Amino acid sequence: MRKPLLTACLAACLFFAGAAQAEIPSHYRMVLLTENFPPYNMAINGKNFAQEDNIDGIAVDIIREMFKRAGIQYNLTLRFPWDRIYKLALEKPGYGVFVTARLPERENLFKWVGPIGPDDWVLLAKSDSAISLSSLDEAKQYKVGAYKGDAIAEYLVEKGLEPVTALRDQLNAHKLMGGQIDLWATGDPAGRYLAKQEGITGLKTILRFDSAELYLALNKEVPDEVVQKLQSELDKMRQEGFVDDILNSYL
Repeated sequence: MRKPLLTACLAACLFFAGAAQAEIPSHYRMVLLTENFPPYNMAINGKNFAQEDNIDGIAVDIIREMFKRAGIQYNLTLRFPWDRIYKLALEKPGYGVFVTARLPERENLFKWVGPIGPDDWVLLAKSDSAISLSSLDEAKQYKVGAYKGDAIAEYLVEKGLEPVTALRDQLNAHKLMGGQIDLWATGDPAGRYLAKQEGITGLKTILRFDSAELYLALNKEVPDEVVQKLQSELDKMRQEGFVDDILNSYL
C-alpha cells in the first residue's frame, strides 16, 4: 500500500506546484501604451499625451474591463509617436501596446490578446471625385496619403506604392480636401471618425482593399498565464455582448 500512496502524494504535489506556478503574483503590474487612434483610443483633451482616466475609446473601455476582471494591475499612457511606443512594447518586458494590427510579419514579435475590434482598409476620396478603382495596383497613378509608421502605410509600400505620409492621420483628411493628395488610405471606421472630428464629411470609399483585426500586443516576456487570463476574460466579455455594446456606443 505504501508505493501507491507515495505515488499519489507525488502526483498531488506536482499538481499543486503547477497550479502555484500558474498563479499571477498579486504585485504583477503591466505598462500599457496607446496612441490617438479614434474611436478606438484617444486622449479626452485631444492632446498627444494623457494618462489613466484621461484616455477614452472603444479599445480603452474593453481593455480596462478585461484587466479588471483578470485582476491584473496596469498603468495606462497615451503617447506620440506610434513608432516610439511600438518599439517600447517590442523591447521592454511587461509592456503592451494597443490597438495593433495582427499581421503575419508581426506574429512572432509579440504575444497577442484579441481581437479587440475590426479595422477595414480603404481608399477614401472627396465626394465629387471621379476616381474609380478595381484594384490597389490601379492606385499607383495617384497621390495616396497614409499615416507614417502605420500598418496600412507599410502594406502600401509592400504593394509597390509610394504613399505620402503624415505624422497624424487626421492631417490626411485636410490634405485630401485641399488637393494635396488624391486618395487617403486609412482604416474604417477610424478614418471617417477622424474626418468628422475635423468637420469633414461626405468622403466616399473608392476601394476596400484589405482588413485587419486589432489586438493588444504584449512583449514576448509577458508570462503565458497573464496572456491566457486576459484572453479568457475577453472571450467571456464577447460572449456576454459587452464588446458589441461598447462598439455600438461609439459608432
